[in-house]
Amino acid sequence: MEITRFAPSPNGSLHLGHAYAAIVAHDIAMARGGQFIVRLEDIDGARSRPELATEFAEDLAWLGLEWKAVPAQSTRLASYADAAERLRVDGLLYPCTCTRADIAAAATVHGPEGPVYPGTCRGRSVDPTGAAWRLDVAKAMELAGPLSWEDELASIQRARPDLLGDVVLVRKDAPASYHLAATLDDAADGVTLVTRGRDLFSATHVHRLLQHLLGLPVPRWHHHPLLLDESGEKLAKRRGSPSLADRRKTGEDGAALAQALREQRFPAGISLG
Repeated sequence: MEITRFAPSPNGSLHLGHAYAAIVAHDIAMARGGQFIVRLEDIDGARSRPELATEFAEDLAWLGLEWKAVPAQSTRLASYADAAERLRVDGLLYPCTCTRADIAAAATVHGPEGPVYPGTCRGRSVDPTGAAWRLDVAKAMELAGPLSWEDELASIQRARPDLLGDVVLVRKDAPASYHLAATLDDAADGVTLVTRGRDLFSATHVHRLLQHLLGLPVPRWHHHPLLLDESGEKLAKRRGSPSLADRRKTGEDGAALAQALREQRFPAGISLG
């Protein structure tokens, strides 16, 4: 059975970009006789607002979607700690105290997500107290050997986690980074098709490596286009993109909005890219 998922973070209200992502995942599952699940990615410290879980559910119901709720990330901390410890024991993680400013100043290579960490703390004696933990990607790739993954829209991809460098798996301020948590969660939830925006395409190289290292099942992926605003930027909470909750409270027809998004009929100033 095909299982897709929508995994929003409760650090701000949902907007049209979230609606489009949820509809893509929902409709693929329904068309294939599968299941659409919703999971909260709620381990972002003080930024996470538990009360938004109810708002999200009301928004998705307003759009006419049906889903199965699965446990939120905050209930899964032990699994993140266990996975990180396995990677430490295998000698694949190292502590890092570099700041973003340090990395920006020292980086000589830019990858898909910006400056690539130059490995400043790799091999150094670093006090792990309060440090982030990074994956030694070169060592992990040597251990894993060649890997590939399949995107429904972009076909078979050779895994190139080295393009992102030694990514953080355990943050200084959270029990896991997106890379580690999402990979473990999708496996635990039985997700067979990971649907998400094109902006996360490059992250999949790292996730495929983690699946191999941790002995996890390998899903397929579907990286869909993003909704863009009039400036060509993706819709984002931090830029105040209009929320679904506000639209819902003004009496807008959610089912009609969902159908318009399916047909790629977007409000003025919004495009697909």
